[in-house]
Amino acid sequence: MVLIREMPAVGRGFIERLEPPDFDSSHWTEPVPLRNSKIAIVSTAAVSNRGDKPFSWLARDYRVIGKNDRDLVMTHVAVEYDRTAWQQDLNTIIPLDRLIEMEKDKEIGSVADNHYTFMGAADPRDMEKSALEVSKKMKMEAVDTVFLVPV
Repeated sequence: MVLIREMPAVGRGFIERLEPPDFDSSHWTEPVPLRNSKIAIVSTAAVSNRGDKPFSWLARDYRVIGKNDRDLVMTHVAVEYDRTAWQQDLNTIIPLDRLIEMEKDKEIGSVADNHYTFMGAADPRDMEKSALEVSKKMKMEAVDTVFLVPV
């Protein structure tokens, strides 16, 4: 990852124009103790299963990654993003193996069957439709904790 001030002007300008949303509190629901929680990952790494439709520039949709999927590709394109770490260890952007270990050690309740990735280059304000779809899917799977991994 690069500091915003070190980014090329085009990327820096895009990020500097984004306005973060205001939230009244740090959580939307009462937190579930980790040992009882069902966790899903949401990442902005634009990762998908090999053969899935690649993400396009400023994509507003998402891809589903299964709990046991490991043949993944990244279509996130940004000159300031170094892909080396994730190519060596998927867990740097989709920490499925670490969550599965935590589940086996009974540190968390369970790992969801499905996880979700978005294109991090898109303006979050334009992604509401997809975010609502993902939240409905997670509710149907009884996910009560989301591990957000911004890339």
